[in-house]
Amino acid sequence: MLLSSIYIFLVGFTNCFFFKVSCSKSEFSLEGDYLLGGLFPLHEADHVTPLFSPETTECFRHRFSKSGYQMLQVMRFAVEEINNSTTLLPNVSLGYEIFDHCSNTKNFPSVLSFISNNGSIKPKEKLNNYRPKVIALTGPYGSTPTITIAQLITMDLIPLVNYGATSSVLSNKLQYPSFVRTIPCNKNLIEMIIHIIRWFGWNWVAFLGSQDDYSSDGLKLFNEYISNTGICLAYQERLSLNANYSLTLQKIDMLNINVIVVFAVPQYASKIIKAAIANNIQDKVWIASQAWSMNQQIPREPGIGKIGTIIGITERLLSLPGFNEFVYKDRRTTDVNHYEESDIQSTSRTCNQVCDYCTMLTAEEIINENPTFSFAIYAAIYTIAHALHKVLQCDMNECRKNTPVKPYMLLGEIKKLDFPLNGRQVKYDDNYDPTISYAVVLWHTDVNPPQFEMVGTYDTYPEVTFTINNSLLPWHNNGSVPFSNCSAECKEGFSRQPEGFHSCCFTCKECPCNSYVNYSRDPYTCFPCAENEWSDEGSTTCKTRSVVYLQFTEIPSIAVLVSAICIIILLIAIFCIFAYNYNTPVVRSAGGSMCFLMLTCLILSSISAFFFFGEPTSALCLMRKAIFTFFFTVCISCLTVRSFQIVCVFKMAAQFPRVHSLWVKHNGQWLFIASVSVIHLISCVVWMTFSPDKPIADSWTFKDQIMLICEMGNALTITIVVFIGWFLGFLCLLFSYMGRDLPKNYNEAKSITFSLILYYLTWIVYYTAYLSFKSKYITLLNAIAQISSINGILFSYFIPKSYVIIFQPQKNTPAYFQTSIQNYTQTISRT
Repeated sequence: MLLSSIYIFLVGFTNCFFFKVSCSKSEFSLEGDYLLGGLFPLHEADHVTPLFSPETTECFRHRFSKSGYQMLQVMRFAVEEINNSTTLLPNVSLGYEIFDHCSNTKNFPSVLSFISNNGSIKPKEKLNNYRPKVIALTGPYGSTPTITIAQLITMDLIPLVNYGATSSVLSNKLQYPSFVRTIPCNKNLIEMIIHIIRWFGWNWVAFLGSQDDYSSDGLKLFNEYISNTGICLAYQERLSLNANYSLTLQKIDMLNINVIVVFAVPQYASKIIKAAIANNIQDKVWIASQAWSMNQQIPREPGIGKIGTIIGITERLLSLPGFNEFVYKDRRTTDVNHYEESDIQSTSRTCNQVCDYCTMLTAEEIINENPTFSFAIYAAIYTIAHALHKVLQCDMNECRKNTPVKPYMLLGEIKKLDFPLNGRQVKYDDNYDPTISYAVVLWHTDVNPPQFEMVGTYDTYPEVTFTINNSLLPWHNNGSVPFSNCSAECKEGFSRQPEGFHSCCFTCKECPCNSYVNYSRDPYTCFPCAENEWSDEGSTTCKTRSVVYLQFTEIPSIAVLVSAICIIILLIAIFCIFAYNYNTPVVRSAGGSMCFLMLTCLILSSISAFFFFGEPTSALCLMRKAIFTFFFTVCISCLTVRSFQIVCVFKMAAQFPRVHSLWVKHNGQWLFIASVSVIHLISCVVWMTFSPDKPIADSWTFKDQIMLICEMGNALTITIVVFIGWFLGFLCLLFSYMGRDLPKNYNEAKSITFSLILYYLTWIVYYTAYLSFKSKYITLLNAIAQISSINGILFSYFIPKSYVIIFQPQKNTPAYFQTSIQNYTQTISRT
C-alpha cells in the first residue's frame, strides 16, 4: 500500500517539478553550503477532493494561513541569524528549501525532493554513500502530516527536527529513529491538563477532539492518565468537520459538565466554539490544547465572552530578539520586488512554493500572529546548526568544511546537545523529546485585540514545578471557582458510596464508631480502627486508646493495701495473744487450737488483696481469688464446726449421747474441717485447671479505653466453688440461731450472725456491681469485698475476745465461766 502510494506520488512529483517552470522564489529557498528543508502550512486544505489521477495537491488553491506564513519567516530569520553569527558555524553558510505543506496525504513531492540526490532516490543505498539534498529538515505542522511522511525521512536517518507534531507515537525510536522535536509531546500536554483539573478540584469533565492522530493520541493518553486520579471522563467524542456539533454540546450541557477539554486543531476548535455560541452554551470552563490556545481568530468570534472562561496551554512564550526588525526589513524588500515578481509568478510557478497572499501581509500582521510555535521553530534550526557545528568540529574562528557530512552524523550529535537559547535550555532525552516549559494563559476576549494573560507555569527543568495564580482568574461564576463534579464532596468523616458507572458519582455515608475514612488511601471505605485505637462517628483518624488497670499508686489502691496490712498485723497480734493465753477459758471457749487455724486462714486470705493491683497477668488473676476463696472457706468451716459443737454440748449431748460420744471420740470437728477442705480444694483445682480467671484486654466497654482485667472463668465451676462457702455460712447461721439462748460466754450467735450477714451483703453488692457496671474499680471493689469479709470475722469474733483477755481479765477465769453455766442451768430447769 505504501509502495503504491509512493509510486503515484512519484508520478505527481515528476508532474509538478518537471513540467512547470521555476520562478523567483526568494522566500522559499536560499543557497548555502548546507541545505535545510522546511515544511510549513501556508495554506489549509479543509476539504481535499479525492483524485483519481496521480496529481499532488496545489496548496495555493486552498485557504491562506497567516500563522503558517509567520512560521516560515521564523525559519528564515533563524537561518539568517546563524549565517551572520561569528561563533556558531563560522565561515559556513546555511541554505534552505521551503515548501507549503497543506495536506495530510497529498504533499509527498516536497518530501521526495528533500530525500532525493540530483533528482533521483536510491532507497537501498548505504548510509555512508548516500547524500540527500538536505542534511536535515523541520516540519511539518501537525501529528497526522508528520506521521504520514516521517518514515520516508527517517529511513535514511535524516534528522526530522519537528516543531508542531505532538503525538506520543513519534517518541517510538524503533519506528521513527531520527525524529526529533522541539515541542513537548501529547504525554506532557495531557499531564498538564490533568494538573489544571486537579488544581481546581474538578472531576466531571468532557473531552472533545478531532478525527486525526493528534486528538486520537490525546484522548488515549487522557483516559490512561486519569486512572487513580479521581477524575471522571463524563463525555468524550472525536468530531469530524461535518459532525453535529450542536448535538454534542447539548449532551454535555444535559450532563451538567462544566469543564470541557478541547484537544483539537484550530479548524475543529473553531467549529466547537462557534457551535457553543450559537447554542447559547454558557458559563463553562474551556481548556484549550496547545494547537489553538494562542489562536488569533477564535477570540474574535462575536459572543464568545458568554460561553465562559477559556484557559489555554502553550509553551512558555519567549520573545525572539531581532525578529520584528527582520520582518520589517523583509516587508520593505518584498514591497519593492512585489510588482516585478507578480507578473512572473502568474505565469510560472514551482510546485507548492507559491503564496499569492503572502506579499499582501503587513509587518504588523505577521508579528501579531499566533506565536505558539515560534520558539519551537527557532530552536529546531538552532538544534540543527549546533549539531552541524559539532560534526564540522568548529572552533571560534572556522569549521573544517572538508569534513564529509552525512545526516545520521547530525543525529548522533543532537542527542548530546545542551545549550542555552534566549534564556531557555535546549536539551533532549533518550526519545529526542525536549524539556518542558508550559504556560497557562487566560483569554481576555472583552478587549480588542484579544489578550492572553499568563496565569500559571509548568516546568521540568531544572526541577518539576507547577503553579497557578488563582487571583488572576476572574471566573465567570461571580469570581468563585466553577463547580464541575458529579457529586458534591462528602463532609469530613463520610465515606463515598458508589452510585452509577463513574467512580466520582456517589452518595455520602457517615463512618460508624471505631472506624475512619482516609481520603488519600481510599475515600470509598470506612477502615476499622486497630484494637488499641478508637474513633467517634464521622472520623478521619483514630485515636490511641488509653490502657487502664488498677495501679498501686492510686489513692483507693493505697487505702486498700494499707487496710490489708493493718488487718494482717492485727491478726498476727491476736494470734500471739491467743497463743500466750492459750489455756484461759476465753481462748478455750473460742475454739482453742481451732482459733489458730482460723487466724492463719484469715492472714493468708488477707494476702490475696495484694494481687489486685498492677497489670493483670495469668498468675495474678489466679492468686487474687484462689487464695481467698480456699482459705476463707476453711475459716467458715471452722466457724460452722464451732457453732455446731456449742449447740451439741448444751442441747444434743443429753438427747443423743451416743452420737456425741462418737463425735468426741473421733475428733469429729477436725474430720469435718478436713473433709470440707479437701472437697473445696478439689473444686478449686478443677476451677483453676479447666476454666481459670485469665487476663483480657477489654476494648468494647469504653470506646477510648482498653481495660486490663481478669475475666471470670466457667460459670459452673465458679458457682460450685462459691456455693461450698456460702452453704457452710448458711449452716453456721443455722447453728448460731439454735444456740441463741446459750450461756453468754458461749453464745456466739450475734457475732457470727453479724460477720456472716456482712459477708453475704458484701458479696451480693460486689456481684451486683460486677454484672451492672464495667470499670477498673470493680477490681477494687472485689478487693474491698474480701477485706470486708475478713473484717467481719475479725471484729465480731476475735476482737471482742481479745478485748476481754486484755482489758477484762476478771471475766477470763474458770469461776466466771462456771457461774455463767450454773445460771444457764437454773434458767433451763425453771422452764
